[in-house]
Amino acid sequence: MSEKTKPYALITGASKGIGKSIAYELAKQGYPLLLIARSAEELKALSDDLEFKYEINAPILSIDLSIKDASLKVTDWIKTNNYPVGILVNNAGYGVWGDFSRSALTDQLGMMQLNMNVVVELSHSLIPILSQEKKAYILNICSTAAYQAVPTLAVYSATKAFVLSFTRALRFELSQTSISVTCFSPGPVATGFADRAGLSALNKMAEKFNMQPDEVAKMAIKAMFSKKSEVIPGITNIISVYANRILPKAFIEKTAAGIYKI
Repeated sequence: MSEKTKPYALITGASKGIGKSIAYELAKQGYPLLLIARSAEELKALSDDLEFKYEINAPILSIDLSIKDASLKVTDWIKTNNYPVGILVNNAGYGVWGDFSRSALTDQLGMMQLNMNVVVELSHSLIPILSQEKKAYILNICSTAAYQAVPTLAVYSATKAFVLSFTRALRFELSQTSISVTCFSPGPVATGFADRAGLSALNKMAEKFNMQPDEVAKMAIKAMFSKKSEVIPGITNIISVYANRILPKAFIEKTAAGIYKI
């Protein structure tokens, strides 16, 4: 299949980290891209590089998805330009670290908007467009935090639990359609997540356990095209999630609180 016949892949949070690596991975496979993130400068640089190296079309939309109704603007942009979208990668997200009662409510609500509502809104808006393709995919980038409560990351872990549950149900509902839905749940990845969340104190520990974005992206895209339902990359992450299922919740939460202590 030539690049011209392939549908677009829409990637949120495409300017850095996992999203950026996913953009490169899909571009290597000849997919035109719709790149969405806050930073226009970073998006433009990424788009220029992708178009030069891989000769694919990569339009950009600079927008803060945590703002209410931002998803509607994304959908309008797609429809106005008549982009045929065959892949939706819900990657954008961030965490807020600290005791819930001491954290700004506006920060928590903004995180909930981005981590949950945007996933729901874009999925709902794009399913009719995706369904026009013989093969289409939704890839939701989740987290191992979805499998347990994490004190000091209370709302973040809850948003990821939502994404996990939503993805499982949506996959079942779309099982008789052309759309495959995959939930990909990495553990720590070498991105700017920790710094934005205020977790810079964990950088030394992160150096030992972080996976690299390019490695994670390759595994995520492979899982998506293989139509996997739920994938946790890395043996350490798999073991930790399995431990959450068999060990007492109080022990798991106390351990997590010790890792992310203030």
